Amino acid sequence: MKAIHRLLLAACACGTLIACAPQENKNGWKLAWEETFDQATFDTAVWSKIPRGQSDWCRHMSFHPDCYAMKDGHLVLRGIMNPAPEQDTARFITGGLYTKDKKAFYGGRLEIRAKLQAAQGAWPAIWLLPFEAEKYPWPSGGEIDIMERLSFDTIAYQTVHSDYTQHPAHKKNPPHGGTGSIRPDDYNVYAVEMYPDSLVFFINDRRTFAYPRIETDKEGQFPFDKPYYLLIDMQLGGSWVGGVDTLDLPVEMHVDWVRHYMK
Repeated sequence: MKAIHRLLLAACACGTLIACAPQENKNGWKLAWEETFDQATFDTAVWSKIPRGQSDWCRHMSFHPDCYAMKDGHLVLRGIMNPAPEQDTARFITGGLYTKDKKAFYGGRLEIRAKLQAAQGAWPAIWLLPFEAEKYPWPSGGEIDIMERLSFDTIAYQTVHSDYTQHPAHKKNPPHGGTGSIRPDDYNVYAVEMYPDSLVFFINDRRTFAYPRIETDKEGQFPFDKPYYLLIDMQLGGSWVGGVDTLDLPVEMHVDWVRHYMK
């Protein structure tokens, strides 16, 4: 598929395929950067494996090679039973990549095309955190969740978090999250447009949710006008998604491409 894509772009450069133009200029957006995962391994100048931590989302992260693959022009991130329990006490392990300290995204439209396998307790996510992480302890710098899916859901969650949204009275003023339907057995494109006064979310080019800057005397309502780094990870288990059915493992997340557009 990607070989065909490259041929189309080459033909477009020669002026033989007018229909290619929207790829480079989509509704006023111009493609500024693209990751196609066509190489034999992921680009370490852009991506790093996510280390294990104490939070639910990273509790089972691992550098184990079985959690990662590059296959047919796709990045594959896996949640698997731990193949080496004598070296690692985790019952199961997961893979994830991020652009922390390497590549930032500031404004524009960010799109990720991915296919999510389902499993009880699977929690794949695509999200953004402040690039200057040391200046913004969570949640003061904001968190932008472009996609989260739980187990076998036919919807994806898109949410923002900040100091402001952590207060129960502020979660609906304005609403800080939404959902959109997905094709559960196919690829979907998840996107966010980042403006100085709003964030606008999409699934398969259908607008699903927007979070605006509002006038308020409360601090931290819209901390999102800054550079962010991207995280893409397969997660397993936690207080939100619940327990893991190990009979459903392994479970995979396939990422076709990442695209960043600017006006």
